[in-house]
Amino acid sequence: MQEKAIFHLDLDAFFVSVERILDPSLEGKPVIVGADPNGRGVVAACSYEAREYGLHSAMPIRQAYKLCPHGIYVHGHHGEYSKFSKAVRGILENYAPMLEQASIDEFYMDFTGTKAMYGDYRVLARKIQLEIWNTLGLPCSIGIATNKTLAKIGSDCMKPKGITYIIPGMEAEFLAPMPVETIPGVGKVTLKSLQAKGFYKIGDIAKMPEDYFASAFGKHGRDLWKKANGEGTRFLSLPVEQKSISKERTYKEDVIDRIEIEKTLFKLTGQVCQILRDHNWQAATISIKLRYSDFVTLTRAKTVKPTDDDKTIYETALNLFDKAYTRRVGVRLIGINLSKLNDFGEQENLFEDENLIRKKMLRAVNKIRDKFGYSSITLGSSD
Repeated sequence: MQEKAIFHLDLDAFFVSVERILDPSLEGKPVIVGADPNGRGVVAACSYEAREYGLHSAMPIRQAYKLCPHGIYVHGHHGEYSKFSKAVRGILENYAPMLEQASIDEFYMDFTGTKAMYGDYRVLARKIQLEIWNTLGLPCSIGIATNKTLAKIGSDCMKPKGITYIIPGMEAEFLAPMPVETIPGVGKVTLKSLQAKGFYKIGDIAKMPEDYFASAFGKHGRDLWKKANGEGTRFLSLPVEQKSISKERTYKEDVIDRIEIEKTLFKLTGQVCQILRDHNWQAATISIKLRYSDFVTLTRAKTVKPTDDDKTIYETALNLFDKAYTRRVGVRLIGINLSKLNDFGEQENLFEDENLIRKKMLRAVNKIRDKFGYSSITLGSSD
């Protein structure tokens, strides 16, 4: 089974970070975003400087004011938060084959099967982190693990601006020394119950039999035990219509040579098809994006019979490119997008036809690339 690579990206003190972009004078000061400190609301977010006084999100605003009366209390610019969140998502969509937005400031990304293209996941995380910072001025932390639960815990370990990579196979060891409240879903009631039974560290839970937790803590006990042992959800939660895979290339210098552009499109097609098969999907809609040197951008799309075949997808993309490339102007960017994805169900046949043999061959290509690198084997455009 393909080893999962899930990223959880959490924007550090997001509301405060946006407020500081809008008003740089807030930098380095205890900032609290929320209701009127004389009212009955709660803290929506607070800076790390404010947290030193014991403040935290969801705290009653009056209590926050008593702990930090000299803090700067702002009502917040919710429209701006939405704009910045969308801008972050736009950046992440250029990297991640699969993206789930969990909240306005949290994102999950599935990079399973992309190591041959991206290399070290920690380097990739740093690249994403720097682009968000350099482009938008927003700090973020990223956790990398084999499932969503661990990735979320990881992103919180080294805040702010941290990157935590949990080595596959070392999940339980990583979690063992952490307090039990680190596990997502462990609230005040569960925490009190755990501590009453002598469970203070996650490792204390992991040492016990699974059946004990199933009986002692009801229907959530088994789930709690699994999380303590490093298990968690391995797949992103996405509506089918939002699923898509895309790759694009922005040239350092504008390109006029049509053959070079076609070669780029061919390589990008191979990359998205590799990801497609790693997830056992087929795509029904193929799209290309073409951006000229004057930034005029065109997109063309065509719906075909669901496929994961490089040859079919490339020929369709090339045909779309031929129709779009009508100007004698340099090309700045070329890209391909696959959407309307669905799971591929391979039926058993007594006699294998040519299409089925080719599908098995393509999956064999994936396995070779996963083991020896993407460039270890190349498919010809006229296969």
